[in-house]
Amino acid sequence: MELRFIHFYPDLMSLYGSYANVAVLRRYLERLGNAVTVEAVRPGEAADLSGADFLFMGAGTEHSARAAMEDFSRFGPAVRAAAEDGAAMLFAGTAMELLGTSVTEADGTSYAGIGLAGFSAVHGEKRLVEDVYGHTDLFPEAVVGFMNKCGTVTGVETPLLTSVEFGYGNEGLKTPEGFHWRNVFASQLTGPLLVKNPKMLEAVAAAVYARRGEALPAERAADSWAEQGYAVTEQELRRRIAQ
Repeated sequence: MELRFIHFYPDLMSLYGSYANVAVLRRYLERLGNAVTVEAVRPGEAADLSGADFLFMGAGTEHSARAAMEDFSRFGPAVRAAAEDGAAMLFAGTAMELLGTSVTEADGTSYAGIGLAGFSAVHGEKRLVEDVYGHTDLFPEAVVGFMNKCGTVTGVETPLLTSVEFGYGNEGLKTPEGFHWRNVFASQLTGPLLVKNPKMLEAVAAAVYARRGEALPAERAADSWAEQGYAVTEQELRRRIAQ
């Protein structure tokens, strides 16, 4: 297949190596025999989202996220339509907050999100920094990552991680994390998420295929380095939970 990715604001929203989510998904799909084109969208640039197979926005500072939203608002209807149509997408870090109804900053000022979901974000002065270990309904293996945020997200009805055994989730310590609806994946876990979690990478790739009415090939070569890296992190976090 010929697949088309849309990468929103790769310069503005690029904290914590977020771009690697796109790189690792592209490599995964290319190894399955697909041709993948990545189209970067920068503030003020035009973009045709119709027919796109995957949409992505990475993490940025709170200031960068607000700047991104000033431009991203014009894509709101198209992003919502793509989500309804089953397009796969991942919004990482602070980009997740832009999918909701509003973001309230630490000084009390607020701005609107695109309203794809009904949740809202509120920032505070204190940063929540910790490793995270949790589970999703998508597969039995644990999800691992790192959290560095300054606020809470309330009103998420369908979290990506339905349970968090260690670290912070949407509303605080050991609360569900992220957002998942149809083929929309969103999480404030950094690492990046798809690099640290081979099963999540597989789940997103499966969503790309599902949009085309296909299933992932039964025979897929495993990335031994990624699997080993995940195993080390997962084992260490389980040890910390047990302490």
